Amino acid sequence: MKVVVIGTGIVGASAAYQLARNNVEVVMVDRKEEGKATSAGAGIVCPWVSRVENADWYTIAKRGAEFYTELINNLKEDGEDNVGYKKVGAICVSEDLNHLDSIEKRVKEKRRDAPEVGDIIRLNHNETQKIFPPINARLESVFVSGAARVDGKLLRDALKRASERHGARMLEGNADLVQENGNVIGVKVDGEKIQADQIIMTAGAWTPELLKPLGITLNVKPQRGQIAHISMQEKDTSDWPVVLPDSSHYMLAFDDSRVVVGATREDNSGFDYRLTAGGVNEVLSEALHVAPGLNNGTLKEVRIGFRPMGTDILPIIGHIENYDNVKVATGLGASGLTMGPYVGSLAASLIHNNDIEIDLTPYSPSRAMTVELNN
Repeated sequence: MKVVVIGTGIVGASAAYQLARNNVEVVMVDRKEEGKATSAGAGIVCPWVSRVENADWYTIAKRGAEFYTELINNLKEDGEDNVGYKKVGAICVSEDLNHLDSIEKRVKEKRRDAPEVGDIIRLNHNETQKIFPPINARLESVFVSGAARVDGKLLRDALKRASERHGARMLEGNADLVQENGNVIGVKVDGEKIQADQIIMTAGAWTPELLKPLGITLNVKPQRGQIAHISMQEKDTSDWPVVLPDSSHYMLAFDDSRVVVGATREDNSGFDYRLTAGGVNEVLSEALHVAPGLNNGTLKEVRIGFRPMGTDILPIIGHIENYDNVKVATGLGASGLTMGPYVGSLAASLIHNNDIEIDLTPYSPSRAMTVELNN
């Protein structure tokens, strides 16, 4: 069997890796594009504290967090140690102690069937500031030890290298579907025709344009996110926890004295690849309110990514109507690095016709598609 994976962000790279390590012939295709979500993303794996009240969303997010243990172990076996993933825990911070009570109760309830949550500990002002020194001294927190942070670019690159080590081929260029007698038989990449038994589309917010030649409109749109990287001048930030304030903003630290703060959620942005004064101000103002100790840090860069947003908060996973050999996995929105590797593994399982541990009906592409009548 030969499979072409179009788009090698975190979802596509994971799908390719799962297939290649199971001896499937895989061709990965991607093109240069500004604003790829995985390249811009710094991810938080801590679905248990989310305020999202949707059981189908939580099913994927929870299993996404669980999946990381298996994935990281497999990558280590394949010689990939620099994957950008580390369990550092997370602190949910607030001045409102009742709010923290509510978070603590919710996470303890989730831990009943999710032991990977780990320890849940209330921290006072001093204890909170001890483990994240720049934090506002007025804030207390709930610490969740099982949370992790992810550098999307590092993990994606590790998955791609491991895929190639297992025999996958990487092509850079623009992919177009090739049709014959009403069937999709492969892709053309900058003039090179590649026949394939199966095709997986994991091109994020760019996925809809791939489907247009089939007469299909996929309702996935880009949402711009601006995210700032701050250097803390030789501070040892390697074990600082993820910080989750009351708002939708967040911050997380990496091993290179770097703190990442973000991010904006700009609907109706299109693919407008620009830093905006308002966006940068929003990110930095929110960050410095929560962690004024970042004030003297060096602003190294601000990245831009376009999240693929569907018609609802659920990812889109499954085959395309009338084209059983064409699979889609996209629409993860702001949860890309929590769910992405697991969603990629689900797409790979669809190729194998493996038994899948969850019902994919709620995530069907049909709910986000319109098809031209003459197609």
